[in-house]
Amino acid sequence: MRVWRLTKTRYAERAFDGEGARLHGGRWNSRGSRVAYASDSSALAVLEVLVHLSGSGVPPLGYSLVAATIPDHAIEQLPDARLPRDWQVSPIPSSTQRIGDDWLTQSRTLALRVPSVIVEGGWNLLINPLHEDAAHVVIDHITPYAFDPRLLR
Repeated sequence: MRVWRLTKTRYAERAFDGEGARLHGGRWNSRGSRVAYASDSSALAVLEVLVHLSGSGVPPLGYSLVAATIPDHAIEQLPDARLPRDWQVSPIPSSTQRIGDDWLTQSRTLALRVPSVIVEGGWNLLINPLHEDAAHVVIDHITPYAFDPRLLR
């Protein structure tokens, strides 16, 4: 499966090391849990970053779009029945963080496919950089990315 991640260019070579999420936490992991986030399309990867940027109206500089491949057999789908009622709320609920943390602890699969909060029908992937199959995450290419200023009006 092709996955995408938009990241600051200085981190692009190590886009899937999970350090940012370990330091700051995320929707599907608590602070201290190392996981890398990716999206099933480049457009969703951009939106997942854009939603967290301040409304300054000035396009941020220094980003790169990273495309990678993950073996399909290494991806687990989170069943809809396991989604907590509050999975889409903000601020981020601890219920979703527990799901990701438990998945990381169990280390069943390299990646966990979860629904996007911001795009219905879009999917994000949690990637466990400490999983025994982490070497199978292959970065295909890194491309400098410039935000279209119209996105920030």
